[in-house]
Amino acid sequence: MPQLTHMIASRPAGSRKPASRLATVLRSTAAFGFIAILSACQTADGPAVTAIALDQNQGLEQNIASLSQTVNANPRDPEAYNVRGTAYGSAGNYEAAIADFTTALQLDPNFYQAYANRALVYRQTNEPLKAVEDYNAALRINPNYDSAYIGRGNVYRVAGRNREALSDFQRAIDLNTTDPRAYHNRGLLYQKDGQHKQAIEDFSTAISLQANASEPYSGRGVSYLALGDEENAFTDFNTALKLDDTKAEYWTNQALVFERRGEAKRAFQSYARAAQIDPKYVPARDGMARTRGSNAA
Repeated sequence: MPQLTHMIASRPAGSRKPASRLATVLRSTAAFGFIAILSACQTADGPAVTAIALDQNQGLEQNIASLSQTVNANPRDPEAYNVRGTAYGSAGNYEAAIADFTTALQLDPNFYQAYANRALVYRQTNEPLKAVEDYNAALRINPNYDSAYIGRGNVYRVAGRNREALSDFQRAIDLNTTDPRAYHNRGLLYQKDGQHKQAIEDFSTAISLQANASEPYSGRGVSYLALGDEENAFTDFNTALKLDDTKAEYWTNQALVFERRGEAKRAFQSYARAAQIDPKYVPARDGMARTRGSNAA
């Protein structure tokens, strides 16, 4: 499923001379595989808001055994541990991932990308304080590292520290980041604050940077609906579903528009689909209860 991605953080080309095998691994290793999709609260009268998928796994091509051979052949090369750490993280072996990133940092204390990668693991293991410490360390080494601002900003956003989160996303944007997560996540903050026009602008920018991610369409649809633009909201909700039909929130958002239009039977069907995907999703169950009688019509 297409999502916004955070690519493996490794050294810029030309900054060192990696072994030839490691160079091959770096070219073929794909994105850091940690998914962190976070849903905001939804009432019976309002659509769900889904945060950006921070670190989507794009399909790791090198297996861990092969990466371990690279580590064994280059035991003093921090990049080798950094790359294998991402593979362990993708496989859900967070303890091994943390160990590899830690070794990389022991070999090179200025390896700010390894700090950021380890922070991603700490976020996945619900250790936000450690994640922030690692993002801070990365930024002390490289104050212009946009990915660290985005990562730290999302930790703050999830913790409800919205002012600090907004500052971090803004800093990444001021650095001319091309990472769509900065705009999407800032859009979520604007949306939460009721600044829907600004939110729509940010979601639109995120879409322009990666048009095959579902979350910005869903987020933009929520703000369109808040402004009374039902047609554009419905278009965005449907686009989100075309890109990813596995989210109960998206089906529920679509159902809300059907319900507002008086199309109760179609609303029930979408609510039912959402409940099938996530039987514990309360907005879908509540929606079904409101529109259940129409299904027999």
